Amino acid sequence: MRILYLDCFSGISGDMTLAALVDAGADQTYIEEQLLKLDLDPYTLQWKRVVKCGISSLKLDVVLDPGHPSSHHRHYADIVHMIETADFDRQVTVLALAVFEKIAAAEAKIHHVPVERVHFHEVGAVDSIVDVVGTALAIHSLRPDRILASPVPLGSGTVRCDHGVYPVPAPATLEMMRGLPVSRSNHTFELTTPTGAGIIAGLVEQFSGSLPSMHINTIGYGAGTRDLPGHPNVLRVITGTADSPFTLEPVQAFQAQPHNHEHGHDHHHEHSHNHHQHEHGHDHQEQHAHGHDQEHHTHENKHRQNPDRGEHSHGHSHPSLEESLEHMEKH
Repeated sequence: MRILYLDCFSGISGDMTLAALVDAGADQTYIEEQLLKLDLDPYTLQWKRVVKCGISSLKLDVVLDPGHPSSHHRHYADIVHMIETADFDRQVTVLALAVFEKIAAAEAKIHHVPVERVHFHEVGAVDSIVDVVGTALAIHSLRPDRILASPVPLGSGTVRCDHGVYPVPAPATLEMMRGLPVSRSNHTFELTTPTGAGIIAGLVEQFSGSLPSMHINTIGYGAGTRDLPGHPNVLRVITGTADSPFTLEPVQAFQAQPHNHEHGHDHHHEHSHNHHQHEHGHDHQEQHAHGHDQEHHTHENKHRQNPDRGEHSHGHSHPSLEESLEHMEKH
């Protein structure tokens, strides 16, 4: 059984996830070529090696063409239509829509609007769409049978978005993490963005405070933009294989709530948080062309709970990724 583990010790954002998956062996060329199927404004993908507190990691920036002003305000239904008509592999479409549905449902609740009328701000931007769909493509490339993650630190402080100054975690981020394990952080920055929370809530099947028993195959590091003091601001992705049936120790396993994917568009949310501003304390901007020190090279391509241990356990088995995909499609 192939395992994909997201070690979110510094939180998670969309760009960090895609970069970490590519660093762990996802097919970069395949991802870039498939992304061209999306009807988006011109952009360039910039991949570069950076060092975060001594850890070499891959940084991804989605840079918009300055000659083509981009509108980042899109309705949820528009994004769903864009993805459904792009002729992606079935798994890619289901995974990408699962993430956006979680974000849309959270935004609809926070802003008290119908889902089908949810108006995305930053999450509707080109870079956010590229990050989510790119992550779906990367997972399809790696073909894991199970996706697991560590408890997720969310950060603290405040963050500026289109609606004003919000507390960290942002309301939509916190809403998506309801029922899921989070961890404490001393950093007064946004560590987990709405897009990162959408990836966790929409795609992760189980949570474990430590690595599950498996044979490790590849390891990837995806860099965030901000440099955290004395802390590598990276997302670590680990792939491996485990004997079937796959099990976790009860004190370590926490099963995510069942995916409830209803693409009937009765969610409406206005999302004003840029997942690329992960580790960035602050303004959620649409365009991310973040500079980095220690760059080595650049490649461009256009275009449940134990009160003593703080661990979570749940007494249910979890379906395979393929079974989860079938469940999503039926809804």
